[in-house]
Amino acid sequence: MIKLAGLIKYIHIHPLLWVVIGLAIMTAHFIELSLFLFIILVHELGHAGAASFFSWRIKRIALLPFGGVAEMEEHGNRPLKEEMIVILAGPFQHLWMMGMGYILFQFSLLPDMIYQHFIQFNLMVLLFNLLPIWPLDGGKLIFLWLSLYHPFPDAHRKCLLFSVGSIAVFIMITLFISPFNLNIWVVVSFLLFALYHEWKQGRYVFIRFLLERYYGKNRAFRTLKPLVVKEEEMVIHVLEKFQRGYKHPIIIEKDGQEKGSLDENELLHAYFAEKIVTARIGDLLYVY
Repeated sequence: MIKLAGLIKYIHIHPLLWVVIGLAIMTAHFIELSLFLFIILVHELGHAGAASFFSWRIKRIALLPFGGVAEMEEHGNRPLKEEMIVILAGPFQHLWMMGMGYILFQFSLLPDMIYQHFIQFNLMVLLFNLLPIWPLDGGKLIFLWLSLYHPFPDAHRKCLLFSVGSIAVFIMITLFISPFNLNIWVVVSFLLFALYHEWKQGRYVFIRFLLERYYGKNRAFRTLKPLVVKEEEMVIHVLEKFQRGYKHPIIIEKDGQEKGSLDENELLHAYFAEKIVTARIGDLLYVY
């Protein structure tokens, strides 16, 4: 309970949201907006609460004019099971909220109009967030699933490409069902911008993943996954094979025979501390 109360300090309200609130008051839609914002806040507090339970570093819980986001200072090196729980903690909130709304309605503690809006908004936010589009919860689950089978940069790139395909389908459906819904197009524009920004920042995201792996707290990976590489491979190309959730002993081969091995920390140290960025992986054997 103390941890949950401490999450309040992370709540940030986007300046444009105050404009939306003002417009809602002038157009007599304040109750509907209040319900929507309450649902969004509880959803994001679900993410933040789960993250706090696992001692993640929370940056902020932002309420935006068209939704919300819980930002974490974690960069892909937490256990995959933890991340799955943090992602699903948001959608889970809608289940108990709809259940509680139903109980209150049955005991005549919730007016019919508010109850209908409350259920509708919950379903809308739940289903929308589960769309397989980055940075929605569904997109993050896709990234998590891809991370089980692919190195970090490959999983990240495939996730974004899958998201582009998904949002293209979503746009086509929107054009057919509700082409003049301004709210939907605002959200679609935000998702397109977020995808573009994430794609442009792809290399930075990968380097941040490596930095967190190198400078972050030492965590005991449960699974070792040796990387067998040829001695002429570049250091950065070997780093691009690093996968989430695994610790990588580096086995270096020449002509099909093992020539030596490196610990992943030695490779990360060579790259970040000693700035060995253009060397072949085999050259590091003479250094370490």
